[in-house]
Amino acid sequence: MHIKTFSLSVLTLAALSGCQLAPEQQNLALPVPETYSVQTVQATVNTLKWQQFFSDKKLQVLIGQSLEHNKDLQIAMLNVQRVRGLYQIENSVLYPSLNVNGSGTRQRLPASLTSTDEATISSQYSATVGITSYELDIWGKVRNQTQQALQNLYSTELTQYSTQVSLVAELANAWLNYATDQQLLGLAEETLKSQQASLGLTQKSFDLGAASKITLEQLKSTVASAKVDIATYKRLLKRDKNALDLLVGKPVSPELLPNKVLDSLLALPKIPVGLPSDLLTQRPDIKAAEHQLLAANANIGVARAAFYPSISLTANAGTASNDLSDLFDAGSGTWSFIPSVTLPIFNMGRNQAQLDVAKADQQIAIVTYQQKIQQAFREVVDALADNEGYQTQLSALDMLLQSRESTFSLSKARYDKGVDSYLQVLDAQRSWYSAQQQQILGQQALLASQISLYKVVGGGWEKSDQTN
Repeated sequence: MHIKTFSLSVLTLAALSGCQLAPEQQNLALPVPETYSVQTVQATVNTLKWQQFFSDKKLQVLIGQSLEHNKDLQIAMLNVQRVRGLYQIENSVLYPSLNVNGSGTRQRLPASLTSTDEATISSQYSATVGITSYELDIWGKVRNQTQQALQNLYSTELTQYSTQVSLVAELANAWLNYATDQQLLGLAEETLKSQQASLGLTQKSFDLGAASKITLEQLKSTVASAKVDIATYKRLLKRDKNALDLLVGKPVSPELLPNKVLDSLLALPKIPVGLPSDLLTQRPDIKAAEHQLLAANANIGVARAAFYPSISLTANAGTASNDLSDLFDAGSGTWSFIPSVTLPIFNMGRNQAQLDVAKADQQIAIVTYQQKIQQAFREVVDALADNEGYQTQLSALDMLLQSRESTFSLSKARYDKGVDSYLQVLDAQRSWYSAQQQQILGQQALLASQISLYKVVGGGWEKSDQTN
């Protein structure tokens, strides 16, 4: 009697505590250098809200609208709701399912089927409360299935956040493109106005024989080039507006379009030096891959549990009677208790194959996780290199612009004194116009690299300096 009691206690303890067949996930070393660059200043990086990163009020309004109306983000949010429901389904299996059942049967048998040769009418009524096929989670199968669903939920939530970060960056870039093309259009229109005035004066000089035919034709070509640029930038502005409408999820009102020069368009935080590689683990897509790895670990536990016996319980208790009025009278109680044990013996290696698949999925998840980290490191390094390079390039473009403007002024002064021909003035003017275009595009490239860095680090940065 004591032995039976001890065995039952062990079985109960095993059922309550369960065995953990899933492997313990070890910390994986980052397959990248510890820092992006070796500096004397270390940076502590934290994810910032996009409002702290993009401070322009118009852009903030557009980003807020896009987070509400963008269809890609809505799909990501609905995916989270769906996976949350799947997790709740798996989690519910951890607990017994309690059901209340009521039934009634009334039956007539013809005389030919009764022993009394008389037709009979019989009735039976019952009301029961019971547990249906509750599996004792001795080997942790159900818990690992729940854990796998939970990790999938975490991964999906992080994927939604990654979609949001990408959307914010893409919208900021589209807004920047609109501002760039708007400024280039203004430059082209201003240049056209100046060149048309010069063309009018040159045409009069040519009619009087004071200007050459080649000078007149050169001026006509510069006017035509400016008109081509204007048509191009107007076309691009329409495309930029269409891109903004799509990203926001509805038409963007004109008062929310940018109307500032590029150097004051975005007040982005200063990029810190010496960013640690641990920053990569803050990226939502990498954290999502990490949770996928944990889900793969839990799936190994599910596959291993398939090799062990499974115990299910079905039980109910209630009352039954031939007359509905006597259903709850004394002595009408009923109960049943039906435990079942299933022991896998032979299934053509299916369980082993499922375990092999689960282990392979785990290795794939590990390699995928490491690959995402390496890719993220490359993206951050590229963005930092672009930002540094564009800053140097923009400084050189400022010098070039000043030089081209000075050359144009000197050429015009020499022409007015009769020292040089007007062709040299036109050449200097074209060079100055080209330098202005390059400077605008250089400013755009610098700001775009900072927006890209916001995206690749997973949503911004914050720095507190500590000297080594």
